[in-house]
Amino acid sequence: MAIIEVNGLSKSYRVYQKPEGLLASFRGLFHRTYRDVRAVREIDLEVRQGEFVAFLGPNGAGKTTTLKLLSGVINPTSGSARVMGHVPWRRENAYRRRFALVMGQKNQLWWDLPAIESFRLHQRIYGVEPAAFHRNCDELTELLDIRPLLHQPVRELSLGERMKMELTAALLHAPDVLFLDEPTIGLDVVAQHQIQTFFRHYQEQRRITILLTSHYMKDVAALCRRVVIIARGRIQYDGSLAGIIDRFSGSKIVTFQFAEGQSAGDLSAYGEIVELREPKARLRIARNEVPRALAKVLASHAVADVSVEDPPLEEVIADLFTQVNGRPAEPDRGDAVGEPMDEVGGVVP
Repeated sequence: MAIIEVNGLSKSYRVYQKPEGLLASFRGLFHRTYRDVRAVREIDLEVRQGEFVAFLGPNGAGKTTTLKLLSGVINPTSGSARVMGHVPWRRENAYRRRFALVMGQKNQLWWDLPAIESFRLHQRIYGVEPAAFHRNCDELTELLDIRPLLHQPVRELSLGERMKMELTAALLHAPDVLFLDEPTIGLDVVAQHQIQTFFRHYQEQRRITILLTSHYMKDVAALCRRVVIIARGRIQYDGSLAGIIDRFSGSKIVTFQFAEGQSAGDLSAYGEIVELREPKARLRIARNEVPRALAKVLASHAVADVSVEDPPLEEVIADLFTQVNGRPAEPDRGDAVGEPMDEVGGVVP
């Protein structure tokens, strides 16, 4: 059953073009020039209940704008969307009590108060029964290992500890849908791994539907089976993680381990040399050239071992983003996609 249904969803902004120079700026007070920026362009998306979907794209692709549309923070220019049967931008309390939005660069906790005080405020806002509140709070704080920190002011916590508190606050009312915008941004490797482990366990136990944006491919590889790629406001790919490499990577990484005393020689004729530390060499070879290159190298060298691998996912994604951003901009689409925050939906009263 589809829990998120999006059809032809678009969002445009009217942006003031500030001219350079004092005289031009003075004229701009009376005659202003604007341009339309299309942050999201007629996207179609369907997410089923219990899916954990990665929503990827370069900076300015429209990821955060889409999450804000689906959470009702901003209104669309055109198109439709339904999440759990609700139209998000109507901001119905019945809907706002069933989802949560966590943004890695935004705080929802009171900075100078202990996190537990913010948790109690969330309990009142969302109308969580005391028994359910204590049960959820105990479960989340145990899973995230933050119980000793609950009575410590938020400003005294590390970045990773604050993010764990943010996640706890977002999940206290047991939402059915969770929107995550860069939840591990700026965190160290240990904190990233802890949060990945938490999400994997929590999602499996609760079967919550999660839409995740992240620039850390390790988050995506560890958590998501399905990947949606958006660029220039349009969805460019929707499928499995493995399918990205099959579709967008035209090469393989071939590693040769030559026999002791055997020189690698000049291997540039077979592909791009990625690394050469004799007796080991790594080459990037076009997919359709791999069999021929292997046959020639094996025939002319004493090879102790050989492996053929796909290129790293980060590399494939980066190449894809570069290709998309390198295309000429469409006439009615600006390059900037930053959105104003004057349409904030607020919290459940």
